[in-house]
Amino acid sequence: MSTARPRPTTRPLATTLAALALAATSTLTVHAGPAQAAGCNGYVGLTFDDGPSGNTPALLGALQRNGLRATMFNEGQHAAAYPAQVKAQTAAGMWVGNHSYTHPHLTRLGQSQIDSEISRTQQAIAAAGGGTPKLFRPPYGETNSTVKAVAAKYGLTEIIWNVDSQDWNGASTDAIVQAAGRLTNGQIILMHDWAANTLVAIPRIAQGLAARGLCAGAISPQTGRAVAP
Repeated sequence: MSTARPRPTTRPLATTLAALALAATSTLTVHAGPAQAAGCNGYVGLTFDDGPSGNTPALLGALQRNGLRATMFNEGQHAAAYPAQVKAQTAAGMWVGNHSYTHPHLTRLGQSQIDSEISRTQQAIAAAGGGTPKLFRPPYGETNSTVKAVAAKYGLTEIIWNVDSQDWNGASTDAIVQAAGRLTNGQIILMHDWAANTLVAIPRIAQGLAARGLCAGAISPQTGRAVAP
């Protein structure tokens, strides 16, 4: 399991433009998803970090067209900037989690700073209409006893991942699809709201899961695993 990842300070312009272009042409390039497998043999957790953003509508559209639900780990600063997109996430049947306010390395901060990052995100998401999150993903997957204790204070279950799609690291669409193909029942994959290649991969991810009798599920706050919605 990866515990850290570099993160660009800004989303690459090319990535953003590519995602917006896909949004404009999605009715031509993305087809309706496969039917849900009867009596799903298992459930996996699809997760998207760092949203919401201007890319969120295209992502939600692709997920809905392909019969998928996912957990969106939102940054508080982005929830405050794009409240309509937080509402759109929940309206589309997605679940919303806490991904800190500014995406810092929490393990390098003091307890009061960690508290601020988590509490302000809870407030921003709730104020935007996303409800009160029950799940928390620490930035870069970095955690320690202090981070865990503060998250627990706010009733949050810490969620990392079993499979890293590497979309943050420029992974190709094929590589992202292959990563999703490694998921087994109960497992969780890391993806990102802003990654253009991930957006393109969604129909193939849906097809691959259906072929294996797996369905996209919720993440249980009790077990931290993917379960039936």
